[in-house]
Amino acid sequence: MVSYLMIVLDISVVITALPRIREDLGFSTAGLSWVQSAYTLVFGGLLLLGARAGDIIGRRRVFILGLVLFTLASLVVGAAPSAVWLLAGRVLQGVGAAALAPSTLALLTASFPDGPERTRAVAAYGAVAGVGASVGLVLGGVLTGFLSWRYGFFINLPIGAAMLVAARRYLTETEHNPGRLDVFGALTSTLGMTALVYGFVRSAEAGWSDGLTVAAVISGAVLAVVFVLNEWRARQPIMPLRLFASRERSGAYLARLLFLGAMVGYFFFTTQFLQQVLGYTPLQAGLAFLPMTLVNFVVALAVPRLTRRFGNTTLLAAGIAVTVLGMAWLSRLDAGSPYLTAVALPMVLIGVGQGMAFGPLTAAGIAGVAPNDAGAASGLVNVAHQLGGSLGLGILVAVASTAGTDPGGADATLARHVATALTVGSVLLALALAAVLTLIARRTPALEPSLPQQPQLTLTTASTPDAQT
Repeated sequence: MVSYLMIVLDISVVITALPRIREDLGFSTAGLSWVQSAYTLVFGGLLLLGARAGDIIGRRRVFILGLVLFTLASLVVGAAPSAVWLLAGRVLQGVGAAALAPSTLALLTASFPDGPERTRAVAAYGAVAGVGASVGLVLGGVLTGFLSWRYGFFINLPIGAAMLVAARRYLTETEHNPGRLDVFGALTSTLGMTALVYGFVRSAEAGWSDGLTVAAVISGAVLAVVFVLNEWRARQPIMPLRLFASRERSGAYLARLLFLGAMVGYFFFTTQFLQQVLGYTPLQAGLAFLPMTLVNFVVALAVPRLTRRFGNTTLLAAGIAVTVLGMAWLSRLDAGSPYLTAVALPMVLIGVGQGMAFGPLTAAGIAGVAPNDAGAASGLVNVAHQLGGSLGLGILVAVASTAGTDPGGADATLARHVATALTVGSVLLALALAAVLTLIARRTPALEPSLPQQPQLTLTTASTPDAQT
């Protein structure tokens, strides 16, 4: 759980540090999005491969390997002398997280017998994500404001070292299962999504007439097709296409992509508005997110009770609808907007909606799967979470650049860009709601709560803090 907490913190701790990172290392506004996307793209793209590797060569071995990579990568990021070094470190962190994250839950469940003990352990695991994401936003502000944003990554070094010692002493190896690694599938999916995101982000600076922008988007689309063909033919695919045979599960994956695309953009743009337009310090910006994160956490705890009363689908649709309202309200801000009515109150709605939606959205993504596909379905939920956030952020960055310059000055221009991005984020959320109503709500069998599996939703949070719950 401590190792998983590091992964969650590294998604959210960087949010309040983004403006300082841009100043120190010379990132452009569009290029700054890669501080998040470089991590989440690799994390999401290799996640299923990491889970499969644990099945084949042992979870403890993959856990330790992922922990070593993640800890060393944190050192690279914290000591980065340039933007290139920072992004290289974030990529390596993504590789480590992809190996570490699936093994944490697998080893946790293997350490406790089925029954009350395992239920308590898994519930505690799920709580780590909600608490970690909220703490990460504030911790990032504290470290950035009083020391440096670099300490948000250096803090992983003593934790990682301690966990390596503890893992070797206390964790036992799981049995090995024969099989093959679908490396080609993992590479084509990761490279394809990276090319698409790069094309969208580059368009923000070079425009859509730029040859490299067009080439990147076309390459991404071609690689996506190659990935699907490979999964269709592979003997042991990392993403069995039969998972999409259910309209309900397909709707859940699509809704999650759209939902996370909006939410990651919300964090990315809102923290810049708070610090560069309202003049907040990194610590104040971290605290400014508390109306959303605290409400999110409280509502998420009530989801099992609400699900029993209203059902997953009703709760999911209501949660996304409330999030749409909150995002649409927040998108109306400008350079003169006050924090309380223009930011804090919309954040409360967003927190309520996200807290209501993630549990039922996860349950829909694993509904009706055969036992031998349970791991792949759970992994695909998390892949949709990470890659949806990366792709959505790339799109919102590109859209924000089209807002132009405001005659009111730099602050007014940034506020206009933020408002434009959040407006499109509202559209993404509305499309997610449409996917729920047309693909999930119209299913034939009733979807019962799947509470023991709900912690899978935790790989969110924060791309996302993204996923903060």
